[in-house]
Amino acid sequence: MHVVVGGATGFLGRHLVEALREHGHTTTSLVRRAPEAEGESRWDPATGLLDAQVIEDADVVVNAAGSSLLGIPQTRSYARTLLESRVSPTQTLANAIAASHRKPAFLAQNGTARYGEHGAEPVAEDADSLADTMMGHVTRPWEDATRVARDAGARVCVLRTAPVLDRESLTLTILRRLFGLGLGGRLGSGEQYFPVVSLRDWIGAALHLAEHPDAGGPFNVCCPETPTNAEFTRALAAALHRPAFMHVPAPVIKLGTGPMAAELLTSVNLAPQALQDAGFEFRDRDVTEVLASGLAGRR
Repeated sequence: MHVVVGGATGFLGRHLVEALREHGHTTTSLVRRAPEAEGESRWDPATGLLDAQVIEDADVVVNAAGSSLLGIPQTRSYARTLLESRVSPTQTLANAIAASHRKPAFLAQNGTARYGEHGAEPVAEDADSLADTMMGHVTRPWEDATRVARDAGARVCVLRTAPVLDRESLTLTILRRLFGLGLGGRLGSGEQYFPVVSLRDWIGAALHLAEHPDAGGPFNVCCPETPTNAEFTRALAAALHRPAFMHVPAPVIKLGTGPMAAELLTSVNLAPQALQDAGFEFRDRDVTEVLASGLAGRR
């Protein structure tokens, strides 16, 4: 199988390319500079520049591109960058797939913010989209950008991915530093559900969907047993052998992070129902296993 990967130099894309090759697949990495090695092809999602033959030769196309969530969330430029860096690559690849003769499958990375506040209610892929947040307003057009490929007859899988925890990920790197300084603690009430997933399970899910020709639609990518924020905090403190006595009240979070506060305080008890129905078996099923895997850098 030949797989084309957008965002191949990023955290998720880089590890996915390695895993695909280990599984015997060939890959083409889409890069935004002049190609420097075999298996690279230049593209520019902002202008729609892409070698159509690269897509024509693919069995599967994966988009893992998107700007970092780190930044100044109160600024309009930050919100615009979040949206454009996700929608433009997805739209460029979806258009190329729709225009191709072979119609390769499309695996499109997305997020879980679309669901919004659901309390303790289990949230499967058919749950309502209740989000009225910055990232919620990003995830919907991000997913809608895949529609042209689906309408053209391509198999499309949307990976609604929870934060991926690994010692190389920005999320876990920042948290390790905070907990190491004794600044770890629950956010708000701590009762909000906080979905997470290990890197090796994200990679495994992407491989599973790429290799299974009947898989299609949205897929929640998260560990099966979603922790609350308080449970996550206790598990990370125990894994790092550090105290976690801090408590950041909701008003302080809102003051410090502005529009991003809702992403930290919203409760989403996410369930990977579609992935499990498709036969995928998680290696890290709860927060303790996800953190152990992430901190050890297990692949």
